[in-house]
Amino acid sequence: MKTIGLIGGMSWESSAEYYRLINQETKRRLGGHHNAASLMVTVDFAEIERLQHSGHWERLGGMLACAAQQLERGGADFVVLCTNTMHKIADCITGAVSLPFLHIADATAQAISEAGQRRVGLLGTKFTMEQPFYADRMRQRFGMETVVPAPAERQQIHDIIYDELCHGVIRPESRAGFQRIIDGLAGEGAEAVILGCTEIGLLISAADSSLPVYDSTAIHARAAVDYALSE
Repeated sequence: MKTIGLIGGMSWESSAEYYRLINQETKRRLGGHHNAASLMVTVDFAEIERLQHSGHWERLGGMLACAAQQLERGGADFVVLCTNTMHKIADCITGAVSLPFLHIADATAQAISEAGQRRVGLLGTKFTMEQPFYADRMRQRFGMETVVPAPAERQQIHDIIYDELCHGVIRPESRAGFQRIIDGLAGEGAEAVILGCTEIGLLISAADSSLPVYDSTAIHARAAVDYALSE
């Protein structure tokens, strides 16, 4: 079993979900008392959030590079970044260490591609929905078209993520808002919806959606187990 290196804390709510999902999946596959061999470096999300919203991505890249180097020194065999938004600067990680890096958009797009879907709704922070780093990768590598909500709805999603989900706050009215947005994406021809922020799965499940749901957190966690147990 390879040792999984996790960069977490963005937020710790979703990082805890990664840890739970990875160990549940490992136990499911191996049985008995098995759990995953892993290391986690947790950053302080207060600083991350401040630098995101002030546009200091170069400084953020340096922080993630340092976290990845800590994992490498600690004996991790590969790196999993427990957030969608910060994949904007994934190159800062891959340039700082020699370890393999499991990209969340690749894992998610692969799962969608295997289901035969090509036009998908993308929900996440405004950074993920509005900047090209996520959608371009899915299009260029997998031929996948992404659809995002209208500007006011993007702001609504962004605010729910940062003001509620990152604090572990789950509100029925926020779930209903997401459901209305997903229905709108279906009306625009989306065949499925990506929960493209690692906290959204705390609020929305497949049972809540009129479209098939691809939870990037769960998919990424399974991909980590796949790689850890591969020869």
